[in-house]
Amino acid sequence: MVKIKMWQKPPSRPEPPKSPGLLKRPALTPKPTVQDKTAGNEEASKKATQEILGELDSLIGLSGVKKLVHEIQAFVEIQKLRQKEKLIYEPMVLHMIFKGNPGTGKTTVARIVGRLFKEINVLPKGHLIEVERADLVGEYIGHTAAKTRDQIKKALGGILFIDEAYSLARGGEKDFGKEAIDAMVASMENHKDNLIIILAGYQDEMDYFLETNPGLRSRFPIHITFPDYSLDELMEIADLMLKQRQYTLAPLAREELAKIVAGMIHKHEHSGNARLVRNLIERAMRYQAVRLVGKKNISREDLMTIHKEDLTGALEDI
Repeated sequence: MVKIKMWQKPPSRPEPPKSPGLLKRPALTPKPTVQDKTAGNEEASKKATQEILGELDSLIGLSGVKKLVHEIQAFVEIQKLRQKEKLIYEPMVLHMIFKGNPGTGKTTVARIVGRLFKEINVLPKGHLIEVERADLVGEYIGHTAAKTRDQIKKALGGILFIDEAYSLARGGEKDFGKEAIDAMVASMENHKDNLIIILAGYQDEMDYFLETNPGLRSRFPIHITFPDYSLDELMEIADLMLKQRQYTLAPLAREELAKIVAGMIHKHEHSGNARLVRNLIERAMRYQAVRLVGKKNISREDLMTIHKEDLTGALEDI
């Protein structure tokens, strides 16, 4: 028998081991409320909108175009807030006409506008369907309306971009292009909350097109003019294209490119734009490849550098 002195505590019995799962009740994570989800979605949408506008602002040149797109975005946002507060608001008719020469960025901006309108809940998808006369106009009566409706169906939820739209009115009253215009106008009414149409083409031709069909002017209230690029802007575009592909211009090649672009701007009214620069750069890259392919001990610098002869050879192909 164990004797316990009066000042000693009796030995305590060992406690049974606790189950690890019962040591601590796991903290419960509160479920997000509807308000939390809405706020999160709005924050993400605002961030995406700013990123898209940042992409627009990073384009070279086009200051007037950028300014107008920012105005359209701000107008749409404010009209939505006015509607929410039960104030009088303007109906948002956002069909557009893009006027400008080829290679001035019309299609690029149209794609950005589509994505922007998706983020600010103007369009559910925001994709771009690019078509021209041949995609809309058929060869017999009734064929054109069906072809036009098919293209519109593909574009629902986004943007139908009709390049060289003035060609739809070139053949006069008996031309099937008029049937395409009629089908387009009907679809604008039937899908006014689910479709935006952008008509694009040369400025003079688009002005004439609107005069021959006055009813279109009121249906396309937003007109954006895309100016030709300056020589400095085209050289900046060339540098950006080369940088993205990890190429660079030798000093004599830079002088030659500036001379070529300046000459084309002066000689051809509709040639001095980004498309010309892209064609020159891409062809020069191929000429450089032909020049290097049989060479021994090709260095990293060789692989990256475009020389004057590469550009002169490319120019002969254009």
